[in-house]
Amino acid sequence: MTTRRTRWQEAGGSGNYGKRFAELVSAGEDVDGEARLADTLLPRGARVLDAGAGMGRVTAALLRRGHDVVAIEPDEALVRQARETYPGLPIQERDILDLGPDDGPFDLVVCVGNVMVYLAEGTERAALRAMSAVLGENGRILIGFHLRDRPPHAHAYTAAGFEADLTAAGLRVDLRAGTYQLHPANEAYGVWVLSRARSGAGGRGPAAMSGGATVVAEPTTFVEEASAAPAGPSRLGPRAAR
Repeated sequence: MTTRRTRWQEAGGSGNYGKRFAELVSAGEDVDGEARLADTLLPRGARVLDAGAGMGRVTAALLRRGHDVVAIEPDEALVRQARETYPGLPIQERDILDLGPDDGPFDLVVCVGNVMVYLAEGTERAALRAMSAVLGENGRILIGFHLRDRPPHAHAYTAAGFEADLTAAGLRVDLRAGTYQLHPANEAYGVWVLSRARSGAGGRGPAAMSGGATVVAEPTTFVEEASAAPAGPSRLGPRAAR
């Protein structure tokens, strides 16, 4: 596990996040937005890693959809809450930076809810490489975090800065959107689907979609005015906040 103090620790850890999600789950609120998108990226019965699983809501939702899911979360209090909220949930108290090839292969790594902006300073590329190392042959990574209106102590990660880091980590962008419902990309919240870069390829994929939006001619990127898509709140994304 990394010995560097993470931004999550600087922010005081799980306090309000854990309480907020306990209330949402208890009230029967919809906290499955990220899991629904993840499910569309997968064949039935796929193997998934939930990296930075928090209190386990995405893992639980994907298990209900029939996938084989492993969750890792370095915050001891959140691991305890996950086990209490979802008895039997397969969650390990573990850091993303501890991952290695022997932990894979996975069809999808899910790293959502502002996990990337709460890592220890300067470890973003190492985390991306660690997630890439556990991917199967056609595996992908689903990542989402705030670009604007960030929670306290979160890294001021720009889309350009993130894409430079993922390229350096040997990954490429297959799709970028502004929410987990695939609204157009904007400057408030970023959602990316990544895969390993092909030999000699850059950080962008080969195809784009039009449909009234600007065509980037490389990854599938939905680009419009920022106001066209709702921002996604804190360590959660479009529904709530970590």
